[in-house]
Order: sequence, then C-alpha cells, then structure tokens
Amino acid sequence: MSAPRAALRDPKQDRSRATRQRLLEAAVACLAEHGWARSTVAVVAERAGVSRGAAQHHFPTREDLFTAAVQHVAEERSAALRTLFSREDGREGEREGGRESIAAVVEALADLYTGPLFRAALQLWVVASYEEQLGARVAALEARIGRETHRMAVEALGVDETVPGVRESVQGFLDMARGLGLANLLTDDRARRDRVVAQWARILEDVLRGGQREGAV
Repeated sequence: MSAPRAALRDPKQDRSRATRQRLLEAAVACLAEHGWARSTVAVVAERAGVSRGAAQHHFPTREDLFTAAVQHVAEERSAALRTLFSREDGREGEREGGRESIAAVVEALADLYTGPLFRAALQLWVVASYEEQLGARVAALEARIGRETHRMAVEALGVDETVPGVRESVQGFLDMARGLGLANLLTDDRARRDRVVAQWARILEDVLRGGQREGAV
C-alpha cells in the first residue's frame, strides 16, 4: 500500500515554499508603499521576517526577486479578476433584468484598479520603463492581463462585442479605470471617484443596452 499523500510531503520544501511566498508578498508590499528605489533586498527580507541570506538563497539578485514579483502580481491580479467575476455571475440572478449588473461590474473593476495590487503593478511599470530585464516581462504579462480583463468584463456585462461600438466602450471604461488607478497614487479622492464611476456606469448602460437592442432588431 502506498503511503498517504500527506506523509509524502517534505517539511523542508514546505518551509522553502512558505519563505518564497513571504518574500514575494513582501516585495509587492514594499513596491506599493516605498517604490523601486527604496525596495532593496534587505528591506524586503526584513519585512518578510527572514534573513538577507535566506532571501538571496531564493533570489540571488534584486532583479531575480522583482522579476518573480512581476509574475506574482500578475497571478494575484488574475486570481482577483476570476474571483470578482465569479461572484458577480453568482449574484446576477438577484438583479431585476440584469439592470444593476453594469453598475456592479463597473464599481468592482474600478476598486480593483485602485487597490494595492494595481498600485504595485504601477510601480513595476515605472521600473520596467528603464530596467531592460524587467521591461519585456512586464509588457508581456500586462498584455495578457489586459486581454483577460477585457474578456472577463465582456462576459460579466453580458454584452455582444460584435455590435459596433460595444468593444470600444468596454475598453474605454477599462482605460478610464487605469487612469483612476494612476490618480490614486497621489491622493485617495474616493468621493470624486465614486461620482466618475457612477457616471461611467450610466454611460455604459446606455451604450451597451442600446447596442443589444439594435443587435436584436
């Protein structure tokens, strides 16, 4: 009889994975709070609660650490998107004729773009603009996340982007949400942001629902 799966697990490997995860989370948090210049390996290691030597065992150079952090942020953002839209799908039936779904999706996406994960991603964008080693990787990951976000938004909104103007309207909102994320770096003006998001929800309601009616004719 084979040994139970739990018995086959290596505690040393588990500790190594846990340390790596703490370092990646600490790297993301340091980028979001302090930016690239102040996010050294020593600072990240201290935040993660490990020695600098342990950090360098997993990531020999600063570039290794933050290249891995790029991938980590991308994976976390993708997971947040999937969680967000699966939750919206589950609540769709509670809305009268789906009328509230556009407002709910717009608000939830705006929150994602102004949250800590996107803030860390913005720091990576800035670094990638002048760090060649990170640049290509960040660009590729952002392109994938952009496509994934657009696809999930279209599905969550329940619209047909073959209808003229629908694809551009959805992408226009996503571009606007990224702009809100940029503005949020300087100041958290939630009241103004809420008004902008509400207006965009009304605009999308008119454009997207209008497009659906025209497509059905």
